[in-house]
Parts: sequence; structure tokens; C-alpha cells
Amino acid sequence: MREIVLDTETTGISVTSGDRIIEIGCVELEDRLPTGKEYHAYINPGEVTIPEEVVQLTGLDSDFLKGFPGFEEQADALIDFLQDSPLVIHNAPFDIGFLNAEFRRMNRPEFSLSRAVDTLLMARRKFPGAPASLDALAKRFNVHMTRAKHGALLDAQILVEVYIELTGGRQRAFTFDEAQIVHEEVAKTDTRCFPRRYFPPSQDELKAFENMLTKLQNPMWRMEIGEG
Repeated sequence: MREIVLDTETTGISVTSGDRIIEIGCVELEDRLPTGKEYHAYINPGEVTIPEEVVQLTGLDSDFLKGFPGFEEQADALIDFLQDSPLVIHNAPFDIGFLNAEFRRMNRPEFSLSRAVDTLLMARRKFPGAPASLDALAKRFNVHMTRAKHGALLDAQILVEVYIELTGGRQRAFTFDEAQIVHEEVAKTDTRCFPRRYFPPSQDELKAFENMLTKLQNPMWRMEIGEG
């Protein structure tokens, strides 16, 4: 199963007030494990001012971002990478809302929130009442973080580890060939260690068995004398 872990950085928290995306980071998963394929883009927000607190948080300012294309010029590459895969996002309505605002400006189809797996909701259900921010979950699961600033790709990479833990941890699945080898070895072991019995029990064994039954309350089964 292919999934894409996605994170964005924005000029603010209000998409309705005109805040824009300034960075997108994505990590591809197959069967909940990273494939090594990633998508990362810095995005020029045009005339939108980047507040100082966002600069301090992300390290991204207008002088840096003006050297990159706008969202319109990078949308096709993003859509090609995402394909129709489920999107794993921490606080999905936020990121999906910003992506859809960009698509509306381009008169392009929007993403349905239903395609998103929201790890914030997962964490709140799994740990009710506990802090559920990405940083808090990373600490809970001992996910190693080395970062001076927030970044979309780095946060997506951290979210990969958090998502894996939220869904049961790392468990490598058997391939068909491996499963067949295990099956064959178990079959050999059973035959070697537990050979089929072709002779009836002795009288001593039968007496021991009957004695054991007398110690059970309402036994559900009883062996017939002479049955092997």
C-alpha cells in the first residue's frame, strides 16, 4: 500500500486571511515503510508578507523565497508525486485547507479531506488527554530529532516515525518465499519431534489418565478404553 506523509510550512495560520504555503515536504511509504523517495519544494508566496515569528520558526524569509517559483509553477510536480495515494498528515484540515486554497486560485480540482489519514486524531484517540503535538509524540516514541528550525521535509520525516509507532511499530512482513521456507521447516520439526503414535496406550497409562479425570470437575471428554 502506497501512502504519502505530507507537511507544509505557511506564512501564518489563517488560510481565509490570505496566508500562503512557503514549503512542502513529502515522504513516500510502501506498507508503512519509507521507500527513499521524497518530494521537497520551497514556494514563493508572492506579495504575502512573512511575519517575523514565522521567519524565526522556519528560517524562511522573503529574500530567500523570492528565488523560488510560486505554487502554480510547482503544482504539477507535486500532484505527480502524490498521485491518488492516501495522505498522512498531522492536523490534516490545516494542510489540506492550504493546499485547496492554492488549487482554487488555479481553478484546479481540490483534495478531499477523506483521503487524509490524520495522525493528530489518531493520537488523541490512542492517548486521550495527553499532549498530541508532533513534538510531544516524537518524545513519547523516542523519535530522534535534530533540528534548530521547523521544516516541512524534516517534519514529514519525523511524522513517518510517529505514524509507524501509532500503527503498531516496525514489523517486517514475510515475503511469500520466506513464508514457504518457514512452513516447510515447521512441518519438518513437527514430524521429527511429534511422530504419529501407532500403538495403544499401556494399562499404566490408562490408569494414570483415569486418575487425572477423577480430579477434574465435570470433564467435557473422556477417553474410551482401548482408544489410541
